[in-house]
Amino acid sequence: MTRAAAAAAVNGKVNCNGLKSEEIKKNHHHHNNNNNNRELQYLCLPASGPDEGRQPLFSQMGPGEELPAHIGRVRCKQRNGPWTGVASGQHRNQESFEQAPMYVAVMTYLGFGIVTLFGYLRDFLRAVGLEKCHLAQEREEQKEFVPLYQDFENFYTRNLYMRVRDNWNRPVCSLPGPVFDLMERVSDDYNWTFRLTGRTIHNAINMGSYNYLGFAENNADFLKTVADKTRQYGVGVCSTRQEIGNLKIHEDLEKLVASFLGVESSMTFGMGFATNSMNIPALVGKGCLILSDELNHTSLILGARLSGATIRVFKHNNMHSLEKMLREAVCSGQPRTHRPWRKILIMVEGIYSMEGSVVRLPEIIALKKKYKAYLYLDEAHSIGAVGPSGRGVTELFGVNQADVDVMMGTFTKSFGAAGGYIAGKKELVDYLRSHSHSAVYSSAMSPPVTEQIIRAMKCIMGKDGSTEGIKRIRQLAENTRYFRARLKEMGFIIYGNDDSPVVPILLYMPGKVVAFAREMLERKIGVVVVGFPATPITEARARFCLSAAHTRAMLDQVLHHLNELGDALCLKFSRRKYSSRHDLRVETDLELDS
Repeated sequence: MTRAAAAAAVNGKVNCNGLKSEEIKKNHHHHNNNNNNRELQYLCLPASGPDEGRQPLFSQMGPGEELPAHIGRVRCKQRNGPWTGVASGQHRNQESFEQAPMYVAVMTYLGFGIVTLFGYLRDFLRAVGLEKCHLAQEREEQKEFVPLYQDFENFYTRNLYMRVRDNWNRPVCSLPGPVFDLMERVSDDYNWTFRLTGRTIHNAINMGSYNYLGFAENNADFLKTVADKTRQYGVGVCSTRQEIGNLKIHEDLEKLVASFLGVESSMTFGMGFATNSMNIPALVGKGCLILSDELNHTSLILGARLSGATIRVFKHNNMHSLEKMLREAVCSGQPRTHRPWRKILIMVEGIYSMEGSVVRLPEIIALKKKYKAYLYLDEAHSIGAVGPSGRGVTELFGVNQADVDVMMGTFTKSFGAAGGYIAGKKELVDYLRSHSHSAVYSSAMSPPVTEQIIRAMKCIMGKDGSTEGIKRIRQLAENTRYFRARLKEMGFIIYGNDDSPVVPILLYMPGKVVAFAREMLERKIGVVVVGFPATPITEARARFCLSAAHTRAMLDQVLHHLNELGDALCLKFSRRKYSSRHDLRVETDLELDS
């Protein structure tokens, strides 16, 4: 809570659940964490009963007086019983992007340099016939064709990627839940080809799937209704929704999505990637300007390129960079003609999938309003995963959904299904139904997939008559805070926001990336490692995705092996001193209120 907001509450300008200002003053706390350069202020108020979480915490005392967008609510565990807290969203914008020591960057460049040098040497030996070439050979009459790959891309694949190819594309032979089974494979020719051994790695802990709420599971109730819909409608519709592929179950899902997000209307698509790449060209075109975060997903980038609009990239989550571009766009207009832009569209993600960072939504909305721009929010990784009731970053920051012009999300992460959605005003959705390439030309969503999404969303909303959904959301939040706090305590450099279930651990050096992935698999832990060109050359990492299905015992087992490997491979590069004794009380012991 900012000092102004806290003062307003303490002075009685805001009524908190009917409590008098004296009671608020008595329970007002200020916490300053110097180690993490973070300030957290909150009010602790006695819980009023089992239903208090469903009541608005702040009520307006006068016309125009609203709860600041950055104020959230938490439940604090205290000696005298549960308390309801009003916490500032300021800490939600505090993200960790610690720089590696200089020697680590130097050694990383040196490692790539040595591998590159030997790669060119091996290419020379292949050219003169001293080393066998495993690549497919071009026929003589095809050598004048335009190459499919650039020279360096081809070189990188042959000499760097092939060395470590065994760490990707591992075949899974079970349900990819919190634990899964992997088919063992080996290579006899340095990863050019693989053969299966016939053995299976059983019950490996799955830390790579973005199964945030744990709906990738063998749930008997879900499976029964999904099977019933498959018998009723079949597996596929074999038509677009504009022709004869529009089923009642599709319309039911769209109404449910709109209700879940608190918007007027929504429409769904069978593919999450196409939800971005095929809808953005319908929204903007020539004469329009797209301002895109530099770490946006490939689907957003492809959609922007296909639109024909002018694209400018601002620094990641940097409001100064964004405002500078907005100001220049408004003042200067289009190049050469200096005519005003037809539209200015800001494109951001809720949670960035490789960084684990959370969008600075309140500031972006303020800039959007100031410069009369539009906002496109991709909540692929944030919908269902953050917010007290899983409604994404708009709920996390307490902003009005109407301030986001285009809300996009996917069903592949938190809902254990496939596809995506676009939501917003009815005029927007009606326009996309007739102008979106994905709506006009692609097949309708599979009915059993649609039913899986409906069941998962009703569970999250509590419309199935249970509290299972809110329990999963709370468990994910608890797992996220616990896992991040323990990694910081161990000395790893991790990226991202404390609320983000995407947890990247920086490994930096290419040799350590390979050794880390192989050693984790030896310990029956499945992880995803990522390097150049998916990340900057000096920022190779392992990406852990937390799930509500992970138990504390699973996380402790993973953390134990991480601690061992961190020492063995010298991966604990952090120079920050982090004490979890107090921060775990503030972060781990805070339960999201329903």
